[in-house]
Amino acid sequence: MASRQVTKRAKYKTTIKDPGTSGTLRMTLEKILFVPHNPKSAGKLDVEFRFIKGQKHTKEGSNKPPWLNLTNNQNGSFIFEFENYSDLQDCRDFVGKVLAKSGEVSEKPTVTYPDEQLSAAEMELRIKLLQEDSELQKLHKQFVLSGVLTEAEFWATRKKLLDKEANKKTKQRLGFKSAMISDIRPSTDGRTNKVTFNLTPEIILQIFAEKPAVHRAFLSYVPNKMSERVFWTKYFRAEYLHSTKNSIAAAAEAAEDEELAVFLKQDDILASEARWKIRRVDPTLDMEADEGDDYTHLPDHGIFRDGSKEMTEPEIELYRRTLSQDINRHAAVVLEGRAVDVELEDTRAVAEALAQSKQESSTKGESDADTSQERLDRLSRMTEIEDLVGPNNLPVAPLWIKVFDALTNSISTTKYHIGKNPHESVLDRFPKKTKEELLHHWTSIHELLRHFWASYPITTSYLYTKVNRLKDAISNIYPQLEEFKGSVPSELRHQVSLLVRPMHQALDAAIQHYEADMQKRSAGSGEKPNGYV
Repeated sequence: MASRQVTKRAKYKTTIKDPGTSGTLRMTLEKILFVPHNPKSAGKLDVEFRFIKGQKHTKEGSNKPPWLNLTNNQNGSFIFEFENYSDLQDCRDFVGKVLAKSGEVSEKPTVTYPDEQLSAAEMELRIKLLQEDSELQKLHKQFVLSGVLTEAEFWATRKKLLDKEANKKTKQRLGFKSAMISDIRPSTDGRTNKVTFNLTPEIILQIFAEKPAVHRAFLSYVPNKMSERVFWTKYFRAEYLHSTKNSIAAAAEAAEDEELAVFLKQDDILASEARWKIRRVDPTLDMEADEGDDYTHLPDHGIFRDGSKEMTEPEIELYRRTLSQDINRHAAVVLEGRAVDVELEDTRAVAEALAQSKQESSTKGESDADTSQERLDRLSRMTEIEDLVGPNNLPVAPLWIKVFDALTNSISTTKYHIGKNPHESVLDRFPKKTKEELLHHWTSIHELLRHFWASYPITTSYLYTKVNRLKDAISNIYPQLEEFKGSVPSELRHQVSLLVRPMHQALDAAIQHYEADMQKRSAGSGEKPNGYV
């Protein structure tokens, strides 16, 4: 090794959110030492390297500070924040060298290790995909059974395919009936003015889903403040007042009964959700341009619950509810489906299960900060001055991207057509066996190169070994391509050569990169090629 230790100023953090302890980080071949600047600080660290099993780090250009996260064999971690990315890279390279020398495997999110533990369901899913996709089965047999790739490496690049297939088995969420809550009709005894509503758990769940304020009130009032019978009596009293279209009477009763007012007032939770959705609207969208497409913004336009028009005073506007509001909310809930899939017979259990489901959904959703940042990003993109702003996305690894583009275009293009039909590809003129073999060579090369380029930069002995396996497999492709060209009829050999040429170029680019990296490594000049020495 060119250097037997590295020393940098850094902050030691127990967690990402920890502000950290400033000090000096010193790494040797045997241990990691951190000495705080403040002698009274408790952040001193002395750890032997043999207990370190991997490392993770933030990428330069991201919006995160230069962090290095070293994981130990007890699933703990030591996080260091450096003053700049240059110091991070020096320490990262040093850790990579030490781990490679000791034979340890560094943790890398995109690498799954050969000793992975699979459940029966995961194994069954992989077998199913291989049985249904003959090309995938060929690649698996060619590279996994021959030892070029491990099972874990092969499937690590197909995580999206596995997730997509697993999602197909997800149980479909049950939906609500299309009938609206307002369609519920009470029964009468025919002798008195007494009416009776028959509420089922299904109806109650739909009421709670369509009217979050009612759901919240039930959890707050029942049974501590009132019985369930009294609660639903007040609810249907409010529904009756809304059906009379008498907002003045509704406002008067709400003033006398604060619990009844909860059901009479417009739902504040729905109003809050509406404001949140408005904040998510693309700020560059010109909604004013579409204002003339409807008439609801004009005086005397709008349909209320009974289909008639009504002008109300501002003070009683709070107790007015339109038919369009009910229809829109009902439609939204029906489209969302039931959030609670279990069989429930108790009203309290229905309410609590729905609350739990909403809480889980909210934790998975975007925060207001994320939404605000997204809006700012959209606005900034719209207001950019091209002469003053650089490209948003810088090119990464242009070499292999270009050769892959050439490879793909040569296979899919209709440029090399034969005969009078300009839309007939040269592939269509090949015998079926020749066409299938040519396409299989392309998918094989694509598979190898995808794993090859994903292994750089080489920071561990595991990746070093993997790259050498892939290089040997790539070298074996050359004679296979030559044999294939010699097996096709002479009249098609020129067209085959045109298609094989970009395959050679892609393979050459990989081999040249590998050899250049090996030369830098063996030179021992102190330079750090691809993050590994």
